[in-house]
Amino acid sequence: MSGSSRSISAEDTVRADGAASPSFSPLYAQIKALIIASLQSGEWKAGEAIPSELDLAKRFGVSQGTVRKAVDEMAAENLLVRRQGRGTFVATHAEQKVQYRFLRLMPDEGSESLERQLLDCRRQRAPAAIARALQLRTGDPMIEVRRILSSKGVPVVLDDIWLPGDLFKGLSTERLNLHRGPFYGLFETEFGVHMIRAEEKIRAVAADAEAACLLQVPLGAPLLSVERLSFTYGDKAVELRRGLYCTATHFYRNELN
Repeated sequence: MSGSSRSISAEDTVRADGAASPSFSPLYAQIKALIIASLQSGEWKAGEAIPSELDLAKRFGVSQGTVRKAVDEMAAENLLVRRQGRGTFVATHAEQKVQYRFLRLMPDEGSESLERQLLDCRRQRAPAAIARALQLRTGDPMIEVRRILSSKGVPVVLDDIWLPGDLFKGLSTERLNLHRGPFYGLFETEFGVHMIRAEEKIRAVAADAEAACLLQVPLGAPLLSVERLSFTYGDKAVELRRGLYCTATHFYRNELN
C-alpha cells in the first residue's frame, strides 16, 4: 500500500490483503484491515513507529476515534505496541514482552533464560504431512531445524522446526548460531517473516529411544508434546514446530483472556 492518502467511507469494505469484500464490517475493522495490509506489505517493519492516529485519520479519511479503536484492538492482539510519550510501534519479537508470548515453559521457581544447542539445520523436500500443515506441495523446498534448550546444563526441550524454503532462503546453521536472541526475532529482521499468532496441540507422551537419549531421561519417561503451527499476516502458516518438554522442574504456562 502506498503512502498516498486514501479516503474510505462506511460503505467501503476491505480484507486484510487490501482487496474488496462483499461483506460488511464496522468502519474501525476496515481501518484495522488497511493497517494490517500495510504491515503485510512491509511499509512499516517490525520495531518501527507507525504514523500517529491523527495522520492515519487524515490518510484514511475517518475520525481519529475510529483509528484509535482499530489501533487499540491491534495493541490488544500484540500486533502493535504503545509506548507512552513516544507513539505506537510494530511489535517485534526482540522485545521481551512479546518474545515470551511464544515460550511458555517456565521453571518451578524463579525465572531463567534457556541455553540453546543447535543440532541441525538442513534443506530438504517437504514430506506430505509437513507440506499440508504449511500449505505447501509435497516435495516443495523446506528447512528443518532441530535444537535442544537446556536449563543450567540440563536439557528440557527438544524442538523440531519446519519452515517454508522460499521464505527462508539463506537460513543456515552459521546464521542461527550467530544470532543470540529468539529465533522469531531473526525471522522478522532478516527474512521479513513476523509470527503473529499460533495454534497448539498438547498431549502427554512417553520418551522414545531418541528423545530419551537427547533429553537425558529414562526410556518411557513422561514428556509433554507441543505441536505449534505459527501464522503471519493474512493467516499464512509459516512454521510448524514439534517440541518435547521435560516437566520435572518446569511447567507449561498459559494465559486465558
